[in-house]
Amino acid sequence: MSALPEDDATKPAVTARQLDEALAATDWALLPVGVEKDSVAAPSGLLSRISLGPIGGDRVVLVPGMTGSKEDFILMLPLLAAAGYRVEAYDMAGQYESSAAGPENLAPPQLRYTYKLFEDDLVAVLEDGATPAHVLGYSFAGTIAGTVASLRPELFASLTLMSAPPLSGQALRGFKRIGTLSYAVPGRRLGRPFITALRLNVHRAPADRAQFVRARFELTRPSSVGDILALMKRTPDFAERLRATNLPVLVVTGTGDVWQATSHLAFAERLGANLLVLPTGHSPCETAPHQLAEAMLEFMQS
Repeated sequence: MSALPEDDATKPAVTARQLDEALAATDWALLPVGVEKDSVAAPSGLLSRISLGPIGGDRVVLVPGMTGSKEDFILMLPLLAAAGYRVEAYDMAGQYESSAAGPENLAPPQLRYTYKLFEDDLVAVLEDGATPAHVLGYSFAGTIAGTVASLRPELFASLTLMSAPPLSGQALRGFKRIGTLSYAVPGRRLGRPFITALRLNVHRAPADRAQFVRARFELTRPSSVGDILALMKRTPDFAERLRATNLPVLVVTGTGDVWQATSHLAFAERLGANLLVLPTGHSPCETAPHQLAEAMLEFMQS
């Protein structure tokens, strides 16, 4: 006798973790169906942006970190858009398709990428749409988003800090692998070796991911990477000021992040924030998008 078909209502639900574990190879240069692409006029120049979801939906702005790009979030965009959000991501100045944006475009022109440059750019992006917006800052961009949120909380509905530096001051000291060495080499001199390491895929990313990372380095300015590494050696301490705003904050990290989970826990406690530790590395948006989107939706709707 053949088995009766199982009723859908009795089937066990597929979990977000199972969906992440089943992820197939991704063409990271291929944008999801329906994504719109434009640019935002910021103080440093034009910033390349992608958007997905209903125009009238609550706005979510995703900001990639150093050497990253808006494409880091392509697995998350459809998940958040399907929940009714208008989701955006943009390339920071000097990075990938925003490589022409830089300090020489400021008034007056400057020589280096600075915290103020990145902060003013984020404000310009937020003011280019409906506010308050839900914002995620990834790695170095977490420092930028946290600082801006502490100064302009009216622009934010919530803040998610994903793999953001949990240490103030010389934040590179907390790196698991190069923490001690980071004291010996000036930040700007670390830029090209850092890019070379990523080109050689020393962190053993999947082949599809490594191919895209190498391709976008054809555009990313090495000077922007060196300047950001120098900035990370003097990471501002915004925790007390941000906590005083009472803005909802979620801290997200992976078990294999470059900083210890204990550092992220202490950071979250200082912020009065919830901490989510996912079974992944520094880039949950790439390797655990379903789990991250699920947590963000619960957080943003609470």
